Amino acid sequence: MARRGKIALQTAAVLVVGLLVALLAWQVVRTDQGRLLSSKVASGQKPQAPVFSLDRLDGQGTLSLADLRGKAVVVNFWASWCAPCKDEAPTLEAAWQKWRDQDVVVVGVDLQDLSSDARRFVERYELTYPALRDKHNWTWGRYGLSGLPETWFVDREGRLVGEHVEGPVTAEELDRNIRIALGTA
Repeated sequence: MARRGKIALQTAAVLVVGLLVALLAWQVVRTDQGRLLSSKVASGQKPQAPVFSLDRLDGQGTLSLADLRGKAVVVNFWASWCAPCKDEAPTLEAAWQKWRDQDVVVVGVDLQDLSSDARRFVERYELTYPALRDKHNWTWGRYGLSGLPETWFVDREGRLVGEHVEGPVTAEELDRNIRIALGTA
């Protein structure tokens, strides 16, 4: 009997390891597909932005990227513990205030964070643009993120355009890429 128990445990362990390897492979493939987006955008292609529907941090329901079709969208990925995210928050808020009346929406997507910390971040930096929470990190692989912060620009037709900014985004990068997303550059 002890021998059968040992074999059963070994079999279970092999199955668990196999499942973990399969899960890792799936995540790598998903992330690699997302990373292709950056090279496509850099070469001037305009791939469709991966659509998401995420809960708003303010508790006011969900927001979907598809709901913003017809507007230029700045999608910024951040977390409350990220020092560069803290540095760029006022710049993003300023861009939102500058461009919001011109069919531009800034959307902040919080990742790898506690929702309470994310809400405190929004309050501390007085962010008024929509802040969303990706509690399952679904967008991480879809957008091929390699770290935080990262910013993407979406045109009125839902396509990724301009530059994919890895690291804190500057006011100049925001203005330049918002004009591209609006089709006025």
